[in-house]
Parts: sequence; structure tokens; C-alpha cells
Amino acid sequence: MTEPRASARSARRLLGAAALVLALPLPALAWGPQGHRLVAELAWDGMSPAARAEAGQLLAGEPDPTLPGIANWADELRANDPDLGKRSGKWHYVNLPEDGDCHYDAARDCPNGNCAVGAIQAQAAILADRGKSKAERLQALKFVVHIVGDVHQPLHAGYARDKGGNDFQLAIPGQPERPGGYGANLHSLWDSGMLSMSKLGDERYLAKLKRIQVPAVSAVGLPPPAADWAEESCKLVRQPGFYPPTHKLAPDYVATWRPLAETQLRLGGEHLAKVLDAALAPGR
Repeated sequence: MTEPRASARSARRLLGAAALVLALPLPALAWGPQGHRLVAELAWDGMSPAARAEAGQLLAGEPDPTLPGIANWADELRANDPDLGKRSGKWHYVNLPEDGDCHYDAARDCPNGNCAVGAIQAQAAILADRGKSKAERLQALKFVVHIVGDVHQPLHAGYARDKGGNDFQLAIPGQPERPGGYGANLHSLWDSGMLSMSKLGDERYLAKLKRIQVPAVSAVGLPPPAADWAEESCKLVRQPGFYPPTHKLAPDYVATWRPLAETQLRLGGEHLAKVLDAALAPGR
């Protein structure tokens, strides 16, 4: 009888750990780890053989030498390389004016290139430059893979006043409340909350995303049209109902908006593939 009791204790410990995780605030990272891996997987599938070969050479020697394996590197900098994490912090988002039509103006919205749009353009140029060292190009690849994913999360082109929904507190039925009566914020819901509610692993989610029909994505040049992607994300944030009006998640919110989030993941993968083709295999 000892072994079953031990198994039962192990199961209770696992359930307790799971409950603790569910009680924690959702992370404010664009798409969360799964979303970024999925964008990278989609991009790899869409890249040309020549671009995949070049990327493989740059990735050689990495602990996980794949695009999904580096997809979350830029978010992990805040713990692993705080100085670079701080210097690149503004590269994960861009704030566009609320009183316009989501038009991006580099001088106004991205001073010194310190926003997602400027970072994608600058890092793609480094990645494409064969005169740079392998280390420089590998770092640029890591940034490009991550930030192209970022800019397709609508709230990463959202409002400055609430930090892209991070300050928009949200009560989610069934989720433990934090002080103030809220369980999460809108940003974290879009980053990972709605995706995790599907309870799909990477393989099954990838198959689901591949079934989503999106307009054909044409080849892009350098610099890539990251401003266009940011403007489209901004327009999604402004759709009626995107912000729950009562700060409480309505029963149909996830069913209504998760398909849009999944379409954005699919588009992120398609656009990333074209950026990497342009940078790694130009003219091939």
C-alpha cells in the first residue's frame, strides 16, 4: 500500500502547485511563452529553405538551436541580462496617439528608434549584414523573432495612459481575486490568459493556427513594414468591446476575441517568415 499512498501524495502536491500557479497574476509578456513559440514555429514553416539554412548556422551552439527555442530570449533578458533588458525595454511596444487614426510617426512615436517598429527595422538590418559577427547577427535574430511577435499583440500598440492595458484591472469569473477585487489585467489576458484557457499544447495549437485563413502575405523588403503591422494592431484595440466596459470579463468575451488573437498569431508568423527571408536569403 506504500506506493499508492506516495502516488496520492505526489498528486496532491501537483494539484497544490497548480492551484498556486493559477492564483498568481498572469505575466505581462507579449503572447506569453507559448504564443511566441507558436509565432516562431509558423515562421519556420513559412521560410525559404535558404533562409532556414542560414538561420540554422546562426543558431548552432544554442541550448535549443531552433526559432521557438530563442523566441522568448528577449523577455528573459530582464532576469538574465538586466542591463540589455533595460536598454531594450521600449523595443517591445509602441504607443500610438489616441486622437488620430493609428497613424505611426517615427519622430513622434519612436524617438531614437526606441520602440517596436524601430527595433524591428534596426535589428533586421543587423541580421542581414554579413559584415557583422555571428554573435551580433544571432542577437539580432533573437530580437527580430520576438519583437515581430510582440507588435502583433494588439495591446503592444495600445494606449500609453494605461501602459497597453497593464493598468486596466480585470475581474475574471473563477479566477482568484487580488487586492481591489481584480484577478488580472487586460494586457495579461491577451498575452497568455485567453490562449491558456484553450488548454492546448504547442503541437495542437500550431495545427489549429495553420487552419486559420489569412490573406496571402507578399515578400517584404528591408526595412520591413513594421509600422503597418503596428497600425493594424492599434486599430484592433479601438474596436468596440475590446476593453470590457465594466472591468469584468463577460461570459462571451473569450469566445468573441480569442479568434482575433489567434489570427494575429498566424499573421505574426507569416510576417516573421518574410522578414527572415529578406534578411537571411535576399534574392534567393
